Amino acid sequence: MQIETYGQQMDVTPALRSYVETRFKRLGRHFEGDCEIRVQLGLEKPAHKAEANVTLAGRKLHADATGQDMYAAIDLLVDKLDRQLIKYKEKQVDHHRGESLVKSGTLD
Repeated sequence: MQIETYGQQMDVTPALRSYVETRFKRLGRHFEGDCEIRVQLGLEKPAHKAEANVTLAGRKLHADATGQDMYAAIDLLVDKLDRQLIKYKEKQVDHHRGESLVKSGTLD
């Protein structure tokens, strides 16, 4: 998992960069292969804004969040992406594996 963090009209401090990396590590439990995550942090007065693009094999996910401070915006962003990845993973399992298990009679 590659995480690229950059700022829009602001400097990304090492503390913010490490916070983004630790929060986004939890998303790694949803996929096994490689993925690329691009996180953009910015300031839209009076709120702080965080956006992310996640590139998986054959799929791109996008989410954005605003908060009172940058850490709150990052937390909201990770929660949104977590829900999107769970939904994407459920669709993959239902579509590819769920039908074959029901047809073979192993799943009641």
